[in-house]
Amino acid sequence: MTVPPGSQPGADGAPPQLPTCVRHPDRPTGLRCTRCERPACPECLRNAAVGQQCVDCVAQGQRSMRQPVTVAGARLAKKPILVPALVAINVVAFALTAVQAGSIGGNYTSALFDDFALWPVVGAGGQWWRLISAGFLHIGLLHLAMNMIALWVIGRDLELLLGRLRFGAVYLLSLLGGSTAVFMFGDPAQMVAGASGAVYGLMGGIAIAALRLKISLRPVLVVIGLNIAASVLIPGLSLLGHLGGLVVGVLATGALVYAPRERRTLVQVGALTALLVVLIAVLVTRDLQFGNVVCIGSGAETRCGLLRS
Repeated sequence: MTVPPGSQPGADGAPPQLPTCVRHPDRPTGLRCTRCERPACPECLRNAAVGQQCVDCVAQGQRSMRQPVTVAGARLAKKPILVPALVAINVVAFALTAVQAGSIGGNYTSALFDDFALWPVVGAGGQWWRLISAGFLHIGLLHLAMNMIALWVIGRDLELLLGRLRFGAVYLLSLLGGSTAVFMFGDPAQMVAGASGAVYGLMGGIAIAALRLKISLRPVLVVIGLNIAASVLIPGLSLLGHLGGLVVGVLATGALVYAPRERRTLVQVGALTALLVVLIAVLVTRDLQFGNVVCIGSGAETRCGLLRS
């Protein structure tokens, strides 16, 4: 009988004692990792190309392997995280306004809605948060459902392609792009709300991603065309917000998926930062054109006017 390597002979001719597993000292074992040669119990071993390796060596090997990434540089993920979170935030915001207003269809009459919807003239009065907060409010249940379905259908694939951080940047920049278009060219006294700017940005983003991956653009372009047509034909929808989000989403996603591999992160960060700077510059320029804005009251009672020299 051959004594296993590392076994200790027993006293007084007793059978040799097996070494114990390095991770479980209470488990004697005659098995070893073929990579590090440390004793390991069956629970701590994994099948390898040659023999078996312990879980520590397997983990070390995985860290040293180059992880596959998408065309945007994102690691492959199994499921989206941000899209469900964004849908939940929008649904909760709608529920709060509906409860406060005492009406699902008339949720826009709530004080919360009035405090966070985008009124360009009020935003020019210093309430800049409205440019972002308006993207999480919706006027009525149908408005919410349309945007959330589009976000769920388009957003999940785009998040997996771009990765959570990049996807979040595209979403927020598209939202801001839609608000900027409304702030720049819209009626200063017209209230605007909805995630449409961000959703249209994702539509533009998925189109650019399909182009980069050489996938047929026809289904994406049909969806975009139908939505733009709806923006023109259905009263009450903000075409400016949709187009602003669409343009920014195309530019932001294009910068992510077409960035050269050698300098991918640098180019991506630089491009997204430059896009943000341009949007801020446009907002500041428009704000100066408004002149001096004076707001009196708060919430639903806020009244603003322009004072020009």
